[in-house]
Amino acid sequence: MVRLPIHLDWSEQRVYDLDDTAQLGLMYERVIREAAHTDDLRSYLNASVLIRIWPRLFLPVQARQTWEARFRHLARAA
Repeated sequence: MVRLPIHLDWSEQRVYDLDDTAQLGLMYERVIREAAHTDDLRSYLNASVLIRIWPRLFLPVQARQTWEARFRHLARAA
C-alpha cells in the first residue's frame, strides 16, 4: 500500500494497493503526470515495474513521447 502526498494526488483515493494491477497503473500514471521534482519520481516509481507496465499506462501523448525519447527502453517496451 502506498499513500501519495496531496501534491501528487488530490483525489479521495490517494492510497494504492500495488498488488492490484489496475491500482498500480493508476498510481504510476498520476505520479508521471503530476511530479514536479525528480525526487517524486525516484520515491514512487520503480524502473523494472515501469518498463513492465509502460504499454498499459494511459498518458497524455506528449508525456509518453517525452519519456520514450529520454528513456529509449520504454519505447522498446511499448
